[in-house]
Amino acid sequence: MNRPARLAVGVVSTGRVGAVLGAALARAGHTVVAASGVSRASTQRAEDLLPGVPLLPPDEVVRRADLVLLALPDDALAGMARGLAAAGALRAGQIVVHTCGAHGVDVLAPAVEHGALPLALHPVMTFTGRAEDLERIATCCFGVTAADGDEAAWSVGEALVVEMGAEPVRVPEAARPLYHTALAHGSNHLVTLVAEAADLLRDAGVGSPDRMLGPLLSAALDNALRHGDRALTGPVARGDAGTVRAHLHVLAEHAPDMLPAYRALAARTAGRAERAGLLRADLAPDVTAALEHGLGEEPD
Repeated sequence: MNRPARLAVGVVSTGRVGAVLGAALARAGHTVVAASGVSRASTQRAEDLLPGVPLLPPDEVVRRADLVLLALPDDALAGMARGLAAAGALRAGQIVVHTCGAHGVDVLAPAVEHGALPLALHPVMTFTGRAEDLERIATCCFGVTAADGDEAAWSVGEALVVEMGAEPVRVPEAARPLYHTALAHGSNHLVTLVAEAADLLRDAGVGSPDRMLGPLLSAALDNALRHGDRALTGPVARGDAGTVRAHLHVLAEHAPDMLPAYRALAARTAGRAERAGLLRADLAPDVTAALEHGLGEEPD
């Protein structure tokens, strides 16, 4: 894998991701020559992670850079690419990288029209925007996308990721939407699920839900990653329809807004458990009936 030459890096913008990746590139030997950041939090991150780097408008940042890092929200990326092209800030030979998970390189078409090399380098990690993220990068993967058939571009993207200490994984342009859906479904909805479990424990009088949930959920995640559906436990997988009905009743009383999610996830769990041979075929109908009619509704 060819190692990129030392590059002048411009960071647009110094949000949680941009500031950290800018610092990671600087640690790899590149030079961050400029960055953009407007909010108080962004300017503070720049001071902490990119000390001495001037904060400039995005077009001026890009003009100074060999490697442009666009660390923007998904929906802002296309407009920024068009705006930079219209401002004449892009030039041939630049490497233009974005960090969005939902997009591949097609969104950078305005940069390509100016002769730039487009790359999508998406870190599969949640960021705090603090220095500890630099160490966490070493444990994560990056979804790398380059133009189809441009092996040199793929190699440049992979080399940049390796330089930051992470593991590159190729994700073709056409697979990008499915890739990002998988990551969002797993990580974002996991946060919601954990937060709701903690809320229920607080309602049950547990003073430190994190202390109770931490070991349980850490073990469940580890087992799921190692063993897949074979890691399923609990009343649904065992076929304990009575316990499932009790859960529905307690949620109806204490947290009715959680009922639809519980039912949907339990139904998905039942199907996966049955296919994995964990939920006995003779008990599966009872679990399904409990989920559909567990609050006393009668079937149509």
